[in-house]
Amino acid sequence: MERLDTRREIRPSAWVRALAGIASAAAGLGVGHGIAALTGSASSPLVAVGGAAIDLAPTPVKEFAVATFGTADKAVLIGGMIVVIAILAAVIGLIAWTRRGLALAGIALLGVLGLAAAAGRPGGVERFLPGVATIVVGMLALHLLTRPRGAADGAADPEPTGPAGSIDRAELEAPSALVRADRRTLLGVAGLGALAVAGGLVGGRTSTPRTPVTLPAPTSPAPAIPAGAQVPVLPPFVTPIPDFYRVDIALVTPRIDPGDWELVIDGMVRNPLRLSYAQLLELPMIERTITLACVSNEVGGPYVGNARWLGVPFSHLIELAGVDPATQQVFSHSRDGGYTCSTPYAAVSDGRDAMVAVGMNGEVLPEKNGFPARMVVPGLFGYVSATKWLARLEFTTWGKPAYWTERGWDEQAAVLTQSRIDVPQSLGTIGGDKRLLAGVAWAQHRGIAKVEVQIDDGPWQEARLADDAGIDQWRQWWFPYHGAPGRHSASVRATDGTGATQPSQRRRVFPGGATGWHTIQFTAQ
Repeated sequence: MERLDTRREIRPSAWVRALAGIASAAAGLGVGHGIAALTGSASSPLVAVGGAAIDLAPTPVKEFAVATFGTADKAVLIGGMIVVIAILAAVIGLIAWTRRGLALAGIALLGVLGLAAAAGRPGGVERFLPGVATIVVGMLALHLLTRPRGAADGAADPEPTGPAGSIDRAELEAPSALVRADRRTLLGVAGLGALAVAGGLVGGRTSTPRTPVTLPAPTSPAPAIPAGAQVPVLPPFVTPIPDFYRVDIALVTPRIDPGDWELVIDGMVRNPLRLSYAQLLELPMIERTITLACVSNEVGGPYVGNARWLGVPFSHLIELAGVDPATQQVFSHSRDGGYTCSTPYAAVSDGRDAMVAVGMNGEVLPEKNGFPARMVVPGLFGYVSATKWLARLEFTTWGKPAYWTERGWDEQAAVLTQSRIDVPQSLGTIGGDKRLLAGVAWAQHRGIAKVEVQIDDGPWQEARLADDAGIDQWRQWWFPYHGAPGRHSASVRATDGTGATQPSQRRRVFPGGATGWHTIQFTAQ
């Protein structure tokens, strides 16, 4: 009987082959992510592709994501991308032993997508390095894991057995050969997994070494907040930094060394400026407590917060740069992947406390809130006034659409008069000596003059207002409930300083903010 070839390739089991594909993709993406972090680039393939997905998503999709997932929308996007990549990589691993060329091309595609996405992001040639690394490492990893191996892995031919000196095929394909193949592949997978984790740790480092920062004292401190501005049953009047909402398009928080940062001020100006962080801190500073609100906030939603900001007033920057009176907008640029924002020039030049902020609640501006500098403009929704990770202020005329306005959102985005019930929560209970409803109302740069509450279908009754801390801040209110026990509904509406009462008509957030009355169900004991 003719002897069988002992060098016939033994393929690992299906689940090990799938795992090999996943490990190869993870190694490539992990190294790419690590290189992006080390080079200071925002072009990690996973992040770049995710950012491109956000940019290309239609407005209704963005609305759905924010409404459904809230501030976890980016985590959901990244998680979904990882699941899809894992599935595709598993398929690549399954076919890699029989269709190596196709499998290698599939792994390379992950890096190619990253390169394509990086091309649309700011930066020089370094923004392409993470994608190139992903391609090279991913393909090399898959090649090493799936290279052909004989059943005996290079060992000497076994001694002939059987009456005719033959090797039985069943013996050649014995489970032991498959176990050895699985073991070898799994060892490679473990090594690649460690490589992916190392790259991820580098890319996900918690902080960037940066120049130490000491904030200057304001030349104009914030007015004291009246003690009566706080309703005891409500959260703090000034929102703690960890609780302050965050809504932006950044998949990862930009980490910027202030020693390498500068603010460019140009456009329709006589004196273009390039201010380093140290030079910015030397300018006169004001400190003001201002409420910010996001246009994505649904009626009764959480995307509003009140904080004490320290920054350079726009009036001073306008004077330094010599801004042309014909200017109509401030076109601001962020370090966040090309994000831009258009702010009506009147809103930063009419005397309100608009500023380029560097501090928040007595601390250096946190990274998640825009370090090293951001815009704060009272009275406008954040998408036209609150650029974070600020890089450039360009004074222009109208006609240059920004990130959100070119997607159909309003250009003149004044904050609406709104109110919210915080106590009790919907379906909550009130009783004992705390039969109170309470909440907040806001109409930045107009102030709140009145808040009213409606129980069930009864008449509107005026709530009690906490002390007024200023027209640019929200105002807390409370309403003693003296009605019957049982299940009830409550609605709230506010009237601003101009006499305008928020409308009852429900309107979605696009294109200029949601309207309607916040209504809850509660049980009175």
